[in-house]
Amino acid sequence: MSEENIVSDSEGGDSRSAAEQHCARLCAYRQKYHEPLEASHKKNKYLHRYIQHLLTRQVLPGSSVLDVGCGDGELLAALEPARGVGIDIDAAVVAEARQKYPHLTFHAIAIEDVAELSLPPFDYVICSGVLQELYDVHTALAAIRGVCHDRTRIIFCTYSRLWTPVLKIAELLGRKFATPDESWLPRDELPNLLAQNGMEVIRQTSAVIAPAGLPIISDFLNRWLPPLPGVRQLGLSLLTVARPADINEGSNQPESVSVVVPVRNESGNIDSLLRRLPLMARRQEVIFVEGHSSDDTWAVVQQAVADYHGPMKLSALQQAGRGKGDAVRTGFAAATGDILMILDGDLSVPPEELPRFTQAIHRNFCEFANGSRMIYPMEDQAMQFLNMIANKCFGLLFTFLLGQTLRDTLCGTKVLRRSDYARIAANRAYFGDFDPFGDFDLLFGAARLNLKIMDIPVHYKQRTYGQTNISRFRHGVMLLRMCLFAARKITFI
Repeated sequence: MSEENIVSDSEGGDSRSAAEQHCARLCAYRQKYHEPLEASHKKNKYLHRYIQHLLTRQVLPGSSVLDVGCGDGELLAALEPARGVGIDIDAAVVAEARQKYPHLTFHAIAIEDVAELSLPPFDYVICSGVLQELYDVHTALAAIRGVCHDRTRIIFCTYSRLWTPVLKIAELLGRKFATPDESWLPRDELPNLLAQNGMEVIRQTSAVIAPAGLPIISDFLNRWLPPLPGVRQLGLSLLTVARPADINEGSNQPESVSVVVPVRNESGNIDSLLRRLPLMARRQEVIFVEGHSSDDTWAVVQQAVADYHGPMKLSALQQAGRGKGDAVRTGFAAATGDILMILDGDLSVPPEELPRFTQAIHRNFCEFANGSRMIYPMEDQAMQFLNMIANKCFGLLFTFLLGQTLRDTLCGTKVLRRSDYARIAANRAYFGDFDPFGDFDLLFGAARLNLKIMDIPVHYKQRTYGQTNISRFRHGVMLLRMCLFAARKITFI
């Protein structure tokens, strides 16, 4: 519905659609009660600012952003987009936004009619507090899907009906102005509607236990309580991050894959690895990254690369730093494939099972494929009992921290697109260069980008050569410290 239609309640008459009539009534309501609505907004300024704070943590600055129900443009400006577009059905508030933020673009139009603007796709689409107001959420979601590319993140902020009695009391006390009847969207209904429109939920996060702006107290309660089990259902707000979920039904193989193999004291595994590694793409390269071995691993790798005459491209590097994390970053920096894969040189994960990882990425089942050793029975001595307990505990902790199910955080096999890894690397300063293993660096980075993470079950085999490079207790304490650090950056914000 164009700007002229939505501000004129007298034109169109009964010929208007039900959705158009709904928009006209909502516009008339906003215009009639503009001053008390503004006063209510100012009284609840803390709540709106806190929601804005949460949304800025979900959007990378410099992205392209569409803000649905943009109001006066304050939220859109706070997101610091390289290309920012706001839409709202209220022409008066859109005019105000244009005046306040001339570097951004604003349109007075309903989301159902956004296709009329012929906008290029956006990296992010924000819908904060507008879904309940819509006449037909299904139609609106279909319109949103039309302005998404395959890597778009759609972020919704909705409000819990559990708070209805509290909000009614706030209206009676004059803390909040009464609003027209709204749709009821329980926590599990939005994923259902998204699925009907080719989108899927990545994660849902509860927020805001204390909406009143009590100095120090509100910030403390809202940061530390909503993520906790038993409390998260009580949050006033729910942030839902979703993505387009179109499955790639094209070619069976990706165009190119780079397999990065960190090796340290693994000379006895190199030949077996090359014999067993399947072809997973039209172009496939294997990059060995050797790290200060005390045996002849470097010489064996160099000889294997020189003697190889198969269909894959082989190369060998030596890392300058220490640790597997540095080796992975060295290999990824040299990789040229569209899809990047880590394969530990100990062959505890069978190379024959790797195609399922590339297929999960290639077909868009997920954007980060994480190996999980916790499903299938393990060979004797493949994983010590205390290591298994620790892995299960870290899996539960990560599921809580990231809001996505992860059963095994320390499996060395992890796969993602090179374009996504480039974004993780570009935003590494958000967490810092603190992970000597590389697993947490990638998982935290993927969570920061709201990538869809999926566990891929693998069989876990006993080593046939060499000894583990992991120190159970020393490294366990280090991993726990990294989890606590990341909790402040991802979960308790």
